[in-house]
Amino acid sequence: MFVGHLGELALSGSSMATSFATVTGFSLLQGMACALETLCGQSYGAKQHRMLGIHMQRAMLVLMTVSIPLAIVWANTSSILMALGQDPEISVEAGLYAQFMIPSLFAYGLLQCLNRFLQTQNLVFPMVFSSGITTLLHILLCYIMVFKSGLGNRGAALANSISYWVNVLILSLYVKFSPSCAKAWSGFSKEALHNIPTFLRLAIPSAVMVCLEMWSFEMMVLLSGLLPNPKLETSVLSICLNTASVVWMIPFGLSGAVSTRVSNELGAGHPLTARLAVCVVVVMAIIEGILVGTVLILIRNVWGKAYSNEEAVTKYVATMLPILAVSNFLDGLQCVLSGTARGCGWQKIGAFVNLGSYYLVGIPSAVLLAFFLHIGGKGLWLGIICALVVQVLSFSIITIRTNWDQEAMKAKDRVYGSTTIEGIVS
Repeated sequence: MFVGHLGELALSGSSMATSFATVTGFSLLQGMACALETLCGQSYGAKQHRMLGIHMQRAMLVLMTVSIPLAIVWANTSSILMALGQDPEISVEAGLYAQFMIPSLFAYGLLQCLNRFLQTQNLVFPMVFSSGITTLLHILLCYIMVFKSGLGNRGAALANSISYWVNVLILSLYVKFSPSCAKAWSGFSKEALHNIPTFLRLAIPSAVMVCLEMWSFEMMVLLSGLLPNPKLETSVLSICLNTASVVWMIPFGLSGAVSTRVSNELGAGHPLTARLAVCVVVVMAIIEGILVGTVLILIRNVWGKAYSNEEAVTKYVATMLPILAVSNFLDGLQCVLSGTARGCGWQKIGAFVNLGSYYLVGIPSAVLLAFFLHIGGKGLWLGIICALVVQVLSFSIITIRTNWDQEAMKAKDRVYGSTTIEGIVS
């Protein structure tokens, strides 16, 4: 989720900074869009279908506005990097890459809104279909833009931008013309300009939740470069983070499912069904974590060979995968519990939990284990595990102590508090 090209992060300060800027921009937009999981999900459960389109338009407006200053930063990446003392040649190349990525920034914000709009209505197949078509097209685009056009890295960035906009176009056409969205989408409305502070009260803490977690993983890569034998450490940590991001997609799907179920049921006034959904998904996450963890342990001696032929790297990866299996188990649990939090509208609580877990426990523990106890890269990852333990325990306590009847009442107030009289009558 948080890192798509970690292998390059250790190559230079400029590439690190550019990656951090792009990942932060995308994570910020993704996090803000997660407010729709609460607003659209609960409105759908309360059968206030028209409000889903209003919430989506409002979110699009806010995210497009936020994208403007982000785009300005990306457009001036070269100057910023050189002002920070980075290599001029690399800074120029990194800046060009960031500039070619700017169109994808706006498309990504729209795409996140469309995805949440459809997800909260349980319309998953259109997203799968659109993503599949876009992925197939993206392969061809990358080949043409990178190898045939001579643009190189800039071609890759341009291919990303085109693919995002294609995905947005496909989903927009589906929302516009599909009978499944007829009740939720009634066209553009000035009502989207109202109640923006209500959206921001959920969107800002939601973005903080995502960014705090993402930054902690980025910091692990930075810290690994300060260890003895940094090339080995950063290589292995990159492999582990990429592996973690792949297996994390399973609980990420469960997280989206439980967020939708909880928000729908709370909006419909069914608190017991919402609680049951949480119990079911936690059991599923436990089973999934055990199965995936077992597979990671079984393939530990061969997995590193998929990334490197160096024996030192493959042996190091083999020792890291059991630790990775434990972190994946915990990460799966926190992922579905975070989904529950989004479905209930606990974004502000989640932001405080992530702040305490990663920055008061996780990163200090990682520094202590890696640099003072000299455990190295294993210590950095054990620090992440410490953060995940605190995160899981915190979300578990909050969820167990939840008064679901009261959450259903809050959902009702949230839905009808943002619904106009015209919307209630219709």
